[in-house]
Amino acid sequence: WEATGGKLDGFADFLGSGGTYKGVAKGLKKYNRAIQCFVIEPEGAAPVAGKTVTNPNHPIQGGGYNMSNLKFLDDVPVDGFIQISGQDAQKTTRELAKHEGIFGGFSSGANVAAALKLLSKDMSGKTIVVIICDSGLKYLSTDLWNE
Repeated sequence: WEATGGKLDGFADFLGSGGTYKGVAKGLKKYNRAIQCFVIEPEGAAPVAGKTVTNPNHPIQGGGYNMSNLKFLDDVPVDGFIQISGQDAQKTTRELAKHEGIFGGFSSGANVAAALKLLSKDMSGKTIVVIICDSGLKYLSTDLWNE
């Protein structure tokens, strides 16, 4: 809120347990109810969005669990749902490291990929915030950094 001087239009977060999404979305809505808050889930594993899970083996660790009814989120505002492919999350994570010096993990890449997706459509020209929620260090044993 402070970093944008209160001039933000949206928030998007990859849903793991839902704790970060819940706290940030509720806090932002207290400042301005018009801020749109989006839940991000993996393509093929978006049960919170009401989608049938067809890809439980997606590579975006920390989310996309087969739990469609998270009671924890019952009173939390959700303005929309975005699905991001593992490939897009991986590509964006690598681009963050290469061009911005941000060494994140799959979910950080998913967050930025979702913001870019929103900015390319209905939220063009708007300000969207995301959280870089993990370090790339724990993914060195995965294919995230293999090109």
